[in-house]
Amino acid sequence: MPAPSFELLRSRHIPTLNLEAREYRDKRTGARHLHLAADDPNNVFCVGFLTAPEDSTGVAHILEHTVLCGGERFAVRDPFFMMLRRSLNTFMNAFTGPDWTAFPFASLSRKDFDNLLEVYLDAAFFPRLHELDFAQEGWRMEFERPAEPDSDLVYKGVVYNEMKGAMGAPHARLWQVLCTALCPTAPYRFNSGGEPSDIPQLSHRQLLDFHRRHYHPSNALFATYGNFPEREHQEKFHRLVLNRFEAQKETLCAPCERRFDHPKTMSVSYASAGELEASTHIVIGWLLGDTRDLLELLRMHLLAGVLLDNSACPLQHALETSPLGTSPSELNGLSPSTLEAIFVCGLEGSEPQYADALESLVLGQLQEVVTKGVAKDLLDSVLHQLELEQREIPIGRYPYGLRLIETALPMALHGGDPIAALDIDPLIDRLRWETEQPGFIQALARRFLLENRHRIRVVMAPDERFAEQEAWSERERLRATKLAMSAKDKAQVVARAAALAERQAKEDDPNILPRVGLEDVPPDLDIPEGQPSACGGLPCTWYAAATNGLVYEDIVATLPQLGPDELQLLPLYCDTLTQVGVGALDYRQVQAWQARVSGGIDAQCSVTAALADVRRIHAVLRVQAHGLARNHAALAELLQQTFGFARFDELQRLRELVAQARSYRESAVTEHGHTLAITAACSRISPAAFVLEKWNGLTSLRELKGLDKELKQEESLLAFSERLKTLHGKLIGRIQHLLVVGRPLNGSVIWRS
Repeated sequence: MPAPSFELLRSRHIPTLNLEAREYRDKRTGARHLHLAADDPNNVFCVGFLTAPEDSTGVAHILEHTVLCGGERFAVRDPFFMMLRRSLNTFMNAFTGPDWTAFPFASLSRKDFDNLLEVYLDAAFFPRLHELDFAQEGWRMEFERPAEPDSDLVYKGVVYNEMKGAMGAPHARLWQVLCTALCPTAPYRFNSGGEPSDIPQLSHRQLLDFHRRHYHPSNALFATYGNFPEREHQEKFHRLVLNRFEAQKETLCAPCERRFDHPKTMSVSYASAGELEASTHIVIGWLLGDTRDLLELLRMHLLAGVLLDNSACPLQHALETSPLGTSPSELNGLSPSTLEAIFVCGLEGSEPQYADALESLVLGQLQEVVTKGVAKDLLDSVLHQLELEQREIPIGRYPYGLRLIETALPMALHGGDPIAALDIDPLIDRLRWETEQPGFIQALARRFLLENRHRIRVVMAPDERFAEQEAWSERERLRATKLAMSAKDKAQVVARAAALAERQAKEDDPNILPRVGLEDVPPDLDIPEGQPSACGGLPCTWYAAATNGLVYEDIVATLPQLGPDELQLLPLYCDTLTQVGVGALDYRQVQAWQARVSGGIDAQCSVTAALADVRRIHAVLRVQAHGLARNHAALAELLQQTFGFARFDELQRLRELVAQARSYRESAVTEHGHTLAITAACSRISPAAFVLEKWNGLTSLRELKGLDKELKQEESLLAFSERLKTLHGKLIGRIQHLLVVGRPLNGSVIWRS
């Protein structure tokens, strides 16, 4: 039964997810509550707001940061960071999306959950939004030497600096350019995170007004997941928030885009972090349909999968093997994150003069699909992937319940059906029937892409002076601002810098915040216990778990003693192992095989230091895959054949994989510069850290760039192939263990030795 202030709108059991979805509405404000009742102790809460941007000042992003600086009840400067030390949470964060903002957390402890709920609701609905917090989190001008007005003015601020770094990454810039071009009248033309050049236009008053309009219960979705009763959640929502609001008259929405009457082209520049040659990005983007139409959205996913899912797909294969660029663009595929989905395909590592040829290649491949169709096996494998994505439970610290809420949240905020977005099995059945109809995929390719005039081609070329020009423009703006300042204005800048420094140095009383004590920590940890068995002559450990009808299988092998060259080769060996041919099958046939039976297969090496002695390390190789439980035997066969009989003799494929790896690693330098710096700094602390730097740091990138150049020579490519074969021969004899996670199937795993 709901709390008295709420009414139940509907309820639906979703068997594939093993949960009950119930949707409620608050009678007073119209606030919605979506509860996903599941037998899961890791309970999740999230409150989300529709925050469609009206400019690129980053107001939604800055507001997300600033509300986390304390609220009405918990008036401390940084309650969220302080709660990390007073909580048993399994997740705490906040997100700014293209047109929504969300504040989620998760915890296994009821008391901790309630503590965090009070802090989150206080911050979101009743924040202090102090002007100095806005200056700290958003942007401010200070003198380079804060107390000396004769020094130069500079911009500072957490979000300002974050977005300068983010927009320095080529793929982030390309995506924003593409969204702006495809959506010239919709909110997605603006950068919701904030353009560094526009952020200083935002005032504190505008921030306050944005909060008043958007962070209102009438514009909110409260979402919960887990085994805590929803009535208790609703009583807290009412007591802590809803009783203080009335229904909002204004209805906020994100409008759809007006359609182009012809395709367009544009060229832009970006700051190159490396070589100018073969560093151009060329992509073609289409605006497709409304993502609230779930069947249409699944049709879009089906078409995108048929074209780009793996190397067996026609468009992906054409892009991978094209001499027009180094590798397929990282933006390739369908993005349903906006109200209307965007489909992208293209290349990176190209040259501007290849733009016409690339567009002809893409449109030619689409025309071939329209003319000839695709194999039924390919359609079936993409449907299989859609079913897997619906059921998959993410590995790691990210709570499963939050992944479900993230699927439902944008749908609810856009006025769609959040429960239907979770229960897509009936729609997949409908889609499966549609794929049996003659000409179905051809009609999709024609309607969504070939005959869709809402298309743009973007050429983004490197410019070695781009960063310098941006920095010069910023300095000139600041210089002009300083020239226009009076002595009083300068004194105010100095005074505010001093006030902010004083505020940042102030130590808040942590006892204002709720906490959990030792008495709230369970005396026993729920650590899964594996059941040992033998599988095809291998030692095997099975961990029984509810996995939504999936099974996860890993081969684990302890690494032998390797020489420096072999150790350096390991990451590339892992990258190529699951991307090459196996036995008599070539790599395209293997990609199709993987798509038919698994939700993904990859290989990775890990190295850890011994607890007793950091100088001793333990390194293992894992080849892992997951798939539907009904395919567990086929999955085991795929793993065994891949690890046992991978072939490294497809030289052109090896050349493509190394070029792609180099392209991806280089483009990630700007975005992950801090990680590279940490890895380098730690590399001399222990042998394990030294190895990790060799595998993932700047050393490996240097080696990769050198190798990529070498492999343009036939003899170097042959030598590289032989090195991989030799290393593979050393590793396949080291198989030691099989790990399986899933529900027991007849008490055993099928494994062919």
